Amino acid sequence: MTLQSWIDWIAGYGDWFYLVTFLWTFLEGETFVIFAGIASTPTFGILRLDYLIACAWIGSFCGDNLYFYLGRRYGHRIIARFPRLKPGVDLALSLLGKYNTGFILSFRFIYVVRNFSSFACGMSGMYWPRFMALNFVAAGIWACSFAGAGYILGEVFTKAALPIKIVVLCLFAGLIVLAVRSHRANKRKIAEIARREAEEAAKTTPPAAGEKNPI
Repeated sequence: MTLQSWIDWIAGYGDWFYLVTFLWTFLEGETFVIFAGIASTPTFGILRLDYLIACAWIGSFCGDNLYFYLGRRYGHRIIARFPRLKPGVDLALSLLGKYNTGFILSFRFIYVVRNFSSFACGMSGMYWPRFMALNFVAAGIWACSFAGAGYILGEVFTKAALPIKIVVLCLFAGLIVLAVRSHRANKRKIAEIARREAEEAAKTTPPAAGEKNPI
């Protein structure tokens, strides 16, 4: 999908796009917010940056608190029903135990782990008003970062000289490389946790009827 097709798609919604932003960021969507940020530049003038940030901020905040509630109320039942979630939740709980406030403020930027983070915070027994306060700040940082990044990209690539475009492109390419490396590293960690848990389960599972214990 080209940039112009994204811009045309955004323009087609008019003011309803702010509701789309809320609903989309309720689930996730950095790329979505970046392209929306580009559409808010004076060159395109389709969106207002402050409205965009506000909708992304509130959508992300509300989504995280829904997952927190699910983890708090139904966490163990959901894990029992979908055991494949457990390694990711365990990793998020481990990071929460190590870094606590820092983790809550930053988990949106930790690829793979962020998918489990709010749910894990709910399971941890954390005081909900504390999570809400920290998460509200974190959602604001996230919304400003990605909408602002889109705005800067839009301004640079429509107005800046070629050397500045190259510098900005290199910076963003570096961030993408870091994100990919983070994604792979966290997938390996989750796979390692799943392997260890499978080994522990195998050790503690009693032998089936008719089988002999190893000597």
